[in-house]
Amino acid sequence: MLPKEVMQQAQEELVNWQGLGTSVMEVSHRGKPFIEVAEQAETDLRELLNIPHNYSVLFMHGGGRGQFSAVPLNISQPNDLSQHLVTGQWSISAEQEAQKYTRTKIVAKTQQHNGKIYVPKQDEWSISENAGYFHYCTNETVEGIEIDWVPRSDSGNIPIVADMSSNILSKPLNIDDYGIIYAGAQKNIGPSGLSVVVVRNDLIGSQRKETPAIFDYQLQAESGSMYNTPPTFSWYLAGLVFRWLKRQGGLDAIASLNAQKSETLYKQIDASGFYRNNVEDEYRSKMNVTFQLIDETLNSLFLEQASENGLVALKGHRAVGGMRASIYNAMPLEGAIALADFMKEFERKNG
Repeated sequence: MLPKEVMQQAQEELVNWQGLGTSVMEVSHRGKPFIEVAEQAETDLRELLNIPHNYSVLFMHGGGRGQFSAVPLNISQPNDLSQHLVTGQWSISAEQEAQKYTRTKIVAKTQQHNGKIYVPKQDEWSISENAGYFHYCTNETVEGIEIDWVPRSDSGNIPIVADMSSNILSKPLNIDDYGIIYAGAQKNIGPSGLSVVVVRNDLIGSQRKETPAIFDYQLQAESGSMYNTPPTFSWYLAGLVFRWLKRQGGLDAIASLNAQKSETLYKQIDASGFYRNNVEDEYRSKMNVTFQLIDETLNSLFLEQASENGLVALKGHRAVGGMRASIYNAMPLEGAIALADFMKEFERKNG
């Protein structure tokens, strides 16, 4: 979901942007009007995330999956070891892609205890000190697992790489904890087609010679992310979202709202034995609330009646089944309350 007021502004400006009589999609990305859009978007993102000056911000093609390849190509050599925490579908995919470019090692995977999924404490991981980088996904959309703490690097020099595609901008971050943060745009930043990379400058410049130009961090940094024509409309909309977030009070305010939304739903899930969530409380996602009906024969009826009540896109991922409520930044608290009320009423009628 994108913020309604952002969509309305884009609609109003669609064919006459900044009084130019044309769309932002039709102007040159190297012209002054769009350069100002790009520069303002970076300025606003730096302010929202408090990004230090020794980090570059890149606006790139390829989404999150593109960065599965771009990261090892830019910061590792073929014989280097990349270490991976596997917590769900996205971190699995990142490790599998990295196998093409590095030696990979899975340091830990999610476990189950009493039917609940949890992430082992770092003291239980199998970590090597000579790795080129450590990779993890901060929020797994499919399984509804979120990691709120930052893994530490015992040796002090292993860059931490975080896939934040689904929870970036949902709460404040300490950027200094990371070597690279990347995110596909289509959850909390804007429409698909854009990926944002925040990379520490000392990690730029070691790319392999076979690195495609559009994935070359140094080339993109030196050209202001405009070595090739960027996804201009997605970049423009992302800039509108950044400004919308600032008007909401920034990331402290949006984090408080996200906590309220997720707590509203988890409280309803836990209220009886009619619904269940199989993730330990500590790792429950604030972005993707997954749940199952104990009586799975009611799944189709739940989805049908939810849709009739204006509650859509609730079917869980095919890999895990059940239901999934994605409550990204733009989802208002009223949306979470409406779903919780429906769940309560559905249980009353069918429990």
